[in-house]
Amino acid sequence: MKKDKIIFWVCTSLVSIMMLFSAFGYFTNPDMKAAFVHLGFPDYFRVELGIAKILAVVALLLPMVPYKVKLSAYFGLAITFISASIAHITSGDPISMGIMPLVILGVLVVSYIYYHKINTKIAA
Repeated sequence: MKKDKIIFWVCTSLVSIMMLFSAFGYFTNPDMKAAFVHLGFPDYFRVELGIAKILAVVALLLPMVPYKVKLSAYFGLAITFISASIAHITSGDPISMGIMPLVILGVLVVSYIYYHKINTKIAA
């Protein structure tokens, strides 16, 4: 049980830190604005995505958040990572730019799996 909790919190913390860091960059870094233009996205999408990432992190980290909200946060972040990978690959960016979101998606999947392991053991 303790090992499962450690794996869950390490993975969830890693994803959360990365999402907060990127959301902060969306609001403060002019290079991020240029990156969204490069990928073909409108400027308002950068702001929406930054807000959505912050809300998803809050949903993942707070234990009192209902299950369906957490599930929506996991799903939304998964779509974000898959879409980021596709956007980078189709815009001609180096392959490493398209693979990195998939690596983070893998960490998110581990977090999701261990979230269910922990909650199944608590309910049993």
